[in-house]
Parts: sequence; C-alpha cells; structure tokens
Amino acid sequence: MRRFRYVIADVFTDEPLTGNALAVFTDARDLSETDMQVLARETNLSESVFVLPPTTAEADVRIRIFTPAVELPFAGHPTLGAAFVLGGPLSKIVLRIETGAGIVPVTLERDGAQIVFGRMEQPVPRWESVVDPAPILAALGVERSGLPVERYDLGPGHVYVELDSPGAVQGLSPDIGALARATQDGVNCFAHVEGSRWKTRMFAPNHGVAEDPATGSAAGPLAVHLARHGRIAFGEQIEISQGAEIHRPSTLFATTEGEGDRIDRVEVGGSAVLVARGEFGF
Repeated sequence: MRRFRYVIADVFTDEPLTGNALAVFTDARDLSETDMQVLARETNLSESVFVLPPTTAEADVRIRIFTPAVELPFAGHPTLGAAFVLGGPLSKIVLRIETGAGIVPVTLERDGAQIVFGRMEQPVPRWESVVDPAPILAALGVERSGLPVERYDLGPGHVYVELDSPGAVQGLSPDIGALARATQDGVNCFAHVEGSRWKTRMFAPNHGVAEDPATGSAAGPLAVHLARHGRIAFGEQIEISQGAEIHRPSTLFATTEGEGDRIDRVEVGGSAVLVARGEFGF
C-alpha cells in the first residue's frame, strides 16, 4: 500500500474552520494524473494541490491543482495555501511556485516563526466582453449588471456580474444546472459595501464547485475590472468578503497597478491557518 501525506489549510482566513479549505499533498512524485484527480474527488474540497519538483531553476516548487472535476492551470487559494504549508520547511520569504500558468511569486510575512500573511503576484488576465450575457443573468435570477458583463482569463476563466447591493448578492439563489449550461467559467457576482470593501459570491458548477468559499483567482481580475471601469483607482487595495452564505467566511485583498487597459501588476493577499495533517493509503 502506498501512503501519501497531506496537510489541510484554511485559506483567506486567520480563523480555523472558516475560509476555503485546501488539501496539500506534500510529495506527489509517485502519483499519476489519474491518482491526483481521484484524490481531489475524495477530499471533495474546492481544490487539492499536489507538490512536485520544479521543472525550472527559477522556481522553488511546482504544484498541480485539481478540483473534484478538473485540473486547473492556476487558482488563487491553492497557490497561497501551498505557500503557507511549504514556506516554513523551505524557510523562504519569497516562494516562487511553478503553476500551469507560469511562476507565481508569493511573499510571506511572519510573526516570529509563524507565517501570518501572504501576497501573490498573479498572472495578468486577458479579458473580453460576453457577447450574450442573457443566459447567465437568467440562471442567476437577475435582470442586469451594473458594469458590462466581461470574461477574464488567467488560467481559469471568470465572468463578472455587478449587482446593486450586498443584499442582492446575499440573496442570490441561482439555477446551478442552467448556469452550467450558460458558461463553462466561474461566475462572480459582486457589489460595493462601503469604502474599499466589496462583497462577492462565486459559482463554478462545471469545475465541480457549486459555490466557492474564497476565490483568489477571481479576486485579482475583480480589482482589474473595477479599476478599468473607474469604480476604484489603480493602486487602491480592495477588501473582498466571500463565503458567508455557505458558512465559510473569507477575506481577500487585491490590488492592480496600471492605467486604462494597460495592466502592469496584479496582487492578491490573505492569511491561512493549518488545521489538520494525515495520510492516504491505497
């Protein structure tokens, strides 16, 4: 029987048993791609991470990221969570993580020996208008979006729909089957709370995730979307609340730098806590 050790981290929170739970398999060298997908389906978390040696000297480690249904080239909470799990043993301030979308540097902040915060420089997304957003809006049960409905791609794809209020976001009850037919991407519904605070919910049924507690790969493009359309200033950090409706409250921070449609840098940050360790044998 082969045995594979894993760590469970709750990401985008500093409180155990909240945030977005992540399984990190710390040595996946003897796992096949099929094994990884089966294990991700077994954990049934939004994503599971499998740690491998890097393929380039520019990276410290390589990760592969699986939802219960598919492999993703990049995702935010798996990359940040893996940095929290690996940053201690590797004694790194900046951990360079090789993903399917390129190398993602994660800068770790410590309080003594404990890692308390991380900031990752995400791939700069590409974007395009959604030609016919009507099926998406209908599946969500909303009539309109305050900003143009646009799709952003940084490995995973995300569609953004602005609602009138945090209460409207909270009250969403989408038709998940219709949403899966309307788009292959995650659908991010958001509204302004006050000041730099925003509320979001993210639905990705085609990724095997009906609703995600915290979506790091959507936080960066949200900052880009808001800056491009003048809702925030470039360089302004936003605070994103997500996950309360599924009893996993999460907090994410995102910033983008650039001007107009020129995006120079996208950064997403948050905390994480390690809550469990174990091993699978099969």
